[in-house]
Amino acid sequence: MKTTVDLSDDLLTRAKRLAASRGTTLRDLIETGLRRELENANRGNFVLVDASFGGSGTQAGVDEGDWETIRDLIYAGRGG
Repeated sequence: MKTTVDLSDDLLTRAKRLAASRGTTLRDLIETGLRRELENANRGNFVLVDASFGGSGTQAGVDEGDWETIRDLIYAGRGG
C-alpha cells in the first residue's frame, strides 16, 4: 500500500544515508522502525523486576534513611 508521509529534510537525509550504509532501502528501514515501535507499544508499561533479597531491612547500626552512614559504608576503604 502506498502512503505519503512528510519528514523533515534532515531526518530524510539521515534515513537515506543509514539505509544505504546498511545496504537496504529506505522503505525497509521505515518498515523495520515502525514494526519495532508497534511491538514496543504492545508490550505495555515497563515493570521493574523485583531484585530484592531476603532480610529484615538495613544492617545493625544503620537506620533507614540515614544517608550519611549509608554513604560512609558504601565508600569505606575506597578513598571517598
